[in-house]
Amino acid sequence: LENIRDRQVVPSVKPGYLRPLVPEQAPVQPEPWTAVMADIERVVMSGVTHWHSPRFHAYFPTANSYPAIVADMLSGAIACIGFTWIASPACTELEVVMLDWLGQMLGLPDQFLARSGGEGGGVIQGTASEATLVALLGAKARTMQRIKEQHPEWSDNEILGKLVGYCNKQAHSSVERAGLLGGVKLRNLQPDSKRCLRGDILREAIEEDIRNGLIPFYAVATLGTTSSCTFDALDEIGDVCAAHDVWLHVDAAYAGSAFICPEYRYLMKGIEKADSFNFNPHKWLLVNFDCSAMWLKQPRWIVDAFNVDPLYLKHDQQGSAPDYRHWQIPLGRRFRALKLWFVLRLYGVENLQNHIRKQIALAHLFEKLCTSDERFELFEEVKMGLVCFRLKGANDINEELLRRINGRGKIHLVPSKIDDVYFLRLAICSRFSEDS
Repeated sequence: LENIRDRQVVPSVKPGYLRPLVPEQAPVQPEPWTAVMADIERVVMSGVTHWHSPRFHAYFPTANSYPAIVADMLSGAIACIGFTWIASPACTELEVVMLDWLGQMLGLPDQFLARSGGEGGGVIQGTASEATLVALLGAKARTMQRIKEQHPEWSDNEILGKLVGYCNKQAHSSVERAGLLGGVKLRNLQPDSKRCLRGDILREAIEEDIRNGLIPFYAVATLGTTSSCTFDALDEIGDVCAAHDVWLHVDAAYAGSAFICPEYRYLMKGIEKADSFNFNPHKWLLVNFDCSAMWLKQPRWIVDAFNVDPLYLKHDQQGSAPDYRHWQIPLGRRFRALKLWFVLRLYGVENLQNHIRKQIALAHLFEKLCTSDERFELFEEVKMGLVCFRLKGANDINEELLRRINGRGKIHLVPSKIDDVYFLRLAICSRFSEDS
């Protein structure tokens, strides 16, 4: 990281570059550390895309900090598999408390927090994609039970064939994938002119589906879409979901970190109406991958959906602390709460807020550079650390511009396309990025 400014952001290697650089088979005799370390530069670094370079502006950030790296090393050294409380009590209990710390930092309602003494609580998932799927499976279990009570004569397959979920057309592709994995139909809804999914759009879709004999069960509100960082009308969507008994999951994978700053919480207005909420500290909150924070008002639906209880996993303290294996798809889990604990303590809320504010200020600086040059236009209002911009005119000149930028190897950007308009995305990603 000390010399990351000097490295080419994207390597110039071709697919298959690595195989000729290493032997055909593993060594029979052990090699010295010096030989292995010498090969890091030759074999690995020559093929690394440097996400932490100050000239990396693609996708969204992935977090990196000294406290998180040290905590990950400690987690690796303890090397527990914390699927139940007894499997390593500290692993579970620190996670319960850290998700409460983090939830309070965001201003989440009490019913999402374990400290409230209610049912709710938080869990660390691997990615936002996992959280979306877990929430969908919980919503599916809840709706299946309700419909079976109303129609005991219907089979599981009959009910499953009628289930339908909803999201903004601009929602992350992992939402659609969750539908495929969950075996249910998901509808991508056309947002308004500001690329925001509104309550009336969702209501019309739900009412149309009910008329056609379908059963609405799940909706995803996105706070900070991947393409252009727009925010769905959570408050409106929440009312529609409540009226139709539809599980509302909020995906704030990137932008959620900004809610630790009170001035951005207006973007999560209506969060109390959600059933589950997720964001990735491993994107923008200086916690190394993987650490995706998810809160559930009623985890029992997830627990019931996933509960397989063989004798070898039973223990005397069951029920008095969460067994997180029931809150996720894999059984095994690492001691990831250590990363949160270290980062929150060694930075403090104030410095984490400063980090977010600084990166948003850098985005506004680039926005100003774009608007002061008459050749360029903005595609989207800049709210977070992402600037969507383009040359005025046809898509092909913007495609050529991106080819030239990325072709030089100095800066890395990725494009997007919405309603046939091609634009470039500049995300402020590296904590080493400065204004000059």
